[in-house]
Amino acid sequence: MKDIRNIALVGASGAGKTSLAEQILFNSKTITRIGKIEEGNTVMDFSAEEIEKGMSMVISVANYNWKKCKINIIDTPGYADFASEQIAASIAADTLLFVANASAGYEVSLEQSIELLENSNAARGFIINRLDNEGADFNKTLETIKENCDLNPVPIFLPIGSEHRFEGVVDIVKGKAYIGGKETDIPANLVESYEENKLVLMEAVAESDDTLLEKYFEAGELTDHELTAGIKKAIAKGSLVPAFACSATHNIAVNELMNAIVDYLPSPADINEVEIEENGVKKNIAISENGELLAFVFKSFSDPNVGDLAYVRVFSGSLTSGTDVLIPEKNSKDRVGSMYFIVGKNRTDASQIKAGDMAALVKMKVARSFNSIVKPGSKLMLSKPELPSSVFWQTIKAINQHDEDKIGTALGKLLEEDPTLHLEMNTETSENVLSGIGEQQVSLLAKKLKSRYKIEAEMKTPKVPYKETLRGNADVNYKHRKQSGGRGQYAEVYFRVKPKPRGEGFEFINSVVGGTIPTKFIPAIEKGLNEILKKGIISGNPIVDISVEVYYGSFHDVDSSEMAFKIASWNTLKKAFEAGNPILLEPIREVQIIIPEEYMGDVMGDVSTRRGKILGMDKKGKKQILKAQMPLAELFNYFPALKSLTQGRGKFVQKPSHLEKVPDEIAVKVIAAANEKND
Repeated sequence: MKDIRNIALVGASGAGKTSLAEQILFNSKTITRIGKIEEGNTVMDFSAEEIEKGMSMVISVANYNWKKCKINIIDTPGYADFASEQIAASIAADTLLFVANASAGYEVSLEQSIELLENSNAARGFIINRLDNEGADFNKTLETIKENCDLNPVPIFLPIGSEHRFEGVVDIVKGKAYIGGKETDIPANLVESYEENKLVLMEAVAESDDTLLEKYFEAGELTDHELTAGIKKAIAKGSLVPAFACSATHNIAVNELMNAIVDYLPSPADINEVEIEENGVKKNIAISENGELLAFVFKSFSDPNVGDLAYVRVFSGSLTSGTDVLIPEKNSKDRVGSMYFIVGKNRTDASQIKAGDMAALVKMKVARSFNSIVKPGSKLMLSKPELPSSVFWQTIKAINQHDEDKIGTALGKLLEEDPTLHLEMNTETSENVLSGIGEQQVSLLAKKLKSRYKIEAEMKTPKVPYKETLRGNADVNYKHRKQSGGRGQYAEVYFRVKPKPRGEGFEFINSVVGGTIPTKFIPAIEKGLNEILKKGIISGNPIVDISVEVYYGSFHDVDSSEMAFKIASWNTLKKAFEAGNPILLEPIREVQIIIPEEYMGDVMGDVSTRRGKILGMDKKGKKQILKAQMPLAELFNYFPALKSLTQGRGKFVQKPSHLEKVPDEIAVKVIAAANEKND
């Protein structure tokens, strides 16, 4: 395991993560030509959707050999809608390398990535890329990172020159400059900066280890060996966040970065433990090549050429083709078939995946994204990651009628690829509602439906699942009488209808005495009520939180029937709604809106215009948390509006809260629209 490095390129969208991965693979002679994103021929972005959009949308994996080490590299999309890809990478990788654009500084997507992965156990580092771009500034970029988040990147590299004059880097640890791939002395104009930054680096390394700190106080410095060994330990512990510099597109300092990945970043053996759940309890366990099998599927998807693929990281033990395994999250057995080592869209056969390594499994029947793989009978299971809650909703249905039977199966397969996407059949509105964390994510699913399964889908804003209830009491009766030759229909019922406290549902009370309604017809009355409760009376929405007491009635020996009493109960409840002050209820969500302080006023004003109630404010790091309650009707399209108000820096989480009366002016419109549809 000590000869493996597992890194994930995360961070800003458009900062050059895919271009950097491409250049690394070319420099290591893993690929023979460098693809370009704009030409749609990179080895890492190979899906039809990524080529069309010119951006990463899903995880891509590659491996290369460098300095007698195997490096597994995960390229992730930087766009916030694809957050599950970055979360998956953060579990599979030992080090997260946040790639920042030197000419753009602390971009919104970099901020979102840092916040998304703040609870990850992986080591962290920064790569300041595109230093040859106009306006590029290494030091300014690091300063903006320090100012806006809790990470404190410490330079390992210093850039030589900037913008079009950027030509190489100084490796502070080695005390040498590298220009055009050649080692040379540090330029005179950088000697002072080098000495200052080396002192900062020494202090950071010393503070991470008591023995080194004592040595540093005594001698005033660390030896090169102590510094190099200390850096790797400090990065592994998370007490040191290294910063590197390069230009991927012009291949400046990329080889030096590749050397640094091997020299300074931790191996699986350095990390040496992983968080698991055993019998519902979280704990850390030591991992080893000879230990009990524990692997993790960090991404599964369907490949048009080979079928279902599962990217897997083996933490402990090893995986061999033909092995029977257990998927503990599903308590189901699976069997390992063919295995491959991956370089983007290219594959080579693998006979065994050892601890610390990554590969792809083909045609697993049970294992899917975010599933553990263990030996049968094992009680191990990786801890479940916390995933973002849904903030964007759309209904989905097949445009063509002949695809209606196929779309369910196709959606099931696609949802297995992204655990932050959910599909729920809303029985109240008779809609399939797709929920996720952004428009791009939901749009990508529709594109995959068309490209993979030839199914065109229509998406719309969902209907609001309103409810109907009463605010007042009603004492009503109705006599159903129908005679049309032969046996007629007769039933009469008297109801006392009352509202119940919110959330208590429907209560049926039988108070009939003296046989005015035969006992055999009482179930028909209750059944009739339950039927109309589902359909509603004033707007076609379900009725909730009422009690109906049947206390009197009459019947006919020949003409009374179950159907007659059902019809009587429907019409009696309708009369109760005419007399009992009916209202519409709407679902209210509890919302936490996380925003920079400068947008607080605008966001609070917007929440008020959306009929929201401000409950309070809190602070998390450098962000404000606005706590509020908002109607679900206003949340359906809130995410794009919040992004617009905060220049993309705002986000929110939500969960169901309660039902609340719809304002009269809105209720009138909802009821009118329902009646118009019925007409």
